[in-house]
This record gives sequence, structure tokens and C-alpha cells, in this order.
Amino acid sequence: MIVFTVALCGNVLLVLLIYTDPRLHTPMYFFLSQLSLMDLMLVCNIVPKMAVNFLSGRKSISFVGCGIQIGFFVSLVGSEGLLLGLMAYDRYVAISHPLHYPILMSQKVCLQIVGSSWAFGILDGMIQMVAAMSLPYCGSRYVDHFFCEVPALLKLACADTSLFDTLLFACCVFMLLLPFSIIVASYARILGAVLRMRSAQARKKALATCSSHLTAVSLFYGAAMFIYLRPRRYRAPSHDKVVSIFYTVLTPMLNPLIYSLRNREVMGALRKGLGRCKIGSQD
Repeated sequence: MIVFTVALCGNVLLVLLIYTDPRLHTPMYFFLSQLSLMDLMLVCNIVPKMAVNFLSGRKSISFVGCGIQIGFFVSLVGSEGLLLGLMAYDRYVAISHPLHYPILMSQKVCLQIVGSSWAFGILDGMIQMVAAMSLPYCGSRYVDHFFCEVPALLKLACADTSLFDTLLFACCVFMLLLPFSIIVASYARILGAVLRMRSAQARKKALATCSSHLTAVSLFYGAAMFIYLRPRRYRAPSHDKVVSIFYTVLTPMLNPLIYSLRNREVMGALRKGLGRCKIGSQD
């Protein structure tokens, strides 16, 4: 519950700061606010049910509830993966084409980027939810996981799941490998642009703006690829449960800290907000 509270408060605070401070009304912070919103919904989809089961001692979930949890989970993870990939493109444009940045990353383009991330994520979630719920389940009803995740649920199916496995792999290639390739290509170009900079201060500033995003990408993609792109014969429930914690609980908790502690604009907005609260309490 401590981790959930930190993730909840951190992401809510970051969203409020970005939307209330005019200095943070830029494409980068708009994307960051959407990332925080996705993280907020992700922890709310999983942790409360876990807490209820733990406190009541009754570790159960209905079949429909399990399907809904899968739908929300896959939608949010897919949307976040796509958004992280497109955020790398935003950093590439900001560093490599600073003069054309306002045109290339206009409000319309930003809305299209965010809208497409949400749309494809929701579509992926709907496909996997419907496919998972259409399979027959018999025998053991014990899901060896702390929430309803597709790989854990498939082990309970009493039918051939090879077609579903192929569908799942295709979805993962599109929702994980495609944005990851955008990230790799963007940072390869960013590195080239940074090496061409003559000023050491400019190089340092450029790398600093990318370090937070790279940290978030490493945590999210490392865990997600380990779970979904590994051959089934190498999967172990104990490993999956540990790794899943990274992108379901820890990443949503750490993202606000990663993006704010080393960011002067966000910290400045936070100090400004705290100053207003202090003045209001004195009055």
C-alpha cells in the first residue's frame, strides 16, 4: 500500500503541476502528463484488488473481472509503450531540429501522437481480452500470479492456444518492438547530433534532457519484453511475478521521481505551488 500511495500521489501531483503551471505547457510535458495518467490508471487497475484480497484473506476474482482487468492492463501497457517510443522522437526533434521544433511538434501533432497511442493501446487490449475470454477453461482455476495477466491465464486453458500465442506475439511485436525501434533510431540520431555539438555545456544539457526518458524506457521495456517476447518453454511463474512488479507497480511509482527530481522546470513549479499553499495557510 505504501508503494501504491507513493505512485498515486506522485502521478496526481505531476499531472496537476503540468496542467496548472503555464511554463510546463510544452509538448514534452504534455506527453509526460499523459504518461503519468497511464501510470495512475495502471496502478489503480491492479493494486486495489490485490490489497482487498490480501486484507480479506480471500484471493479470488470473477471471470468477468479477470477479463476486464486484462483489457485495462493490456490497453494501458500498450499505450504507454507507444507513447514512450514517440516521446523519443520528440527528444530527437528538440535536439536535432530546435529551430523547426514548434512546427514539427505543433499542438495538432501532439494530439495525434497521444490519440494514436491511446487508440492502438485500447484496440490491443480489446483484442486480447476478447480472445482470452473466448477460450475454454477447465480443471484448476488457480491463476499463479498476483493479477490476471494473459500468459498466466493461458496456462489454465483446456484447448490449443497456439493461435492465441501467435496473435499475442504479433501484438507484442507491434506494441513493443515497433516503438522500441523508434527509440533506438531516435537516440542513434540524438547521439550523432550531440557529438557534433561544439559546446560541452550544450552536450551536457542535451544528454540531461534524455537521461530521464532513457531510465523510464529501460525499466518499462526491459520488464515487458522479458515477459511477453520470451519463448513459452523458458517461462517460469516465479520469474514472471517478480519481473511484472517492475512495470505494474515500481515503474508507475518511480516515473514521477525520475522525471521531476532532475528537472528544474518541474521542481520550480513544485516550489511555486508549495509557496502558494504556504501563503494561503498564513492568510
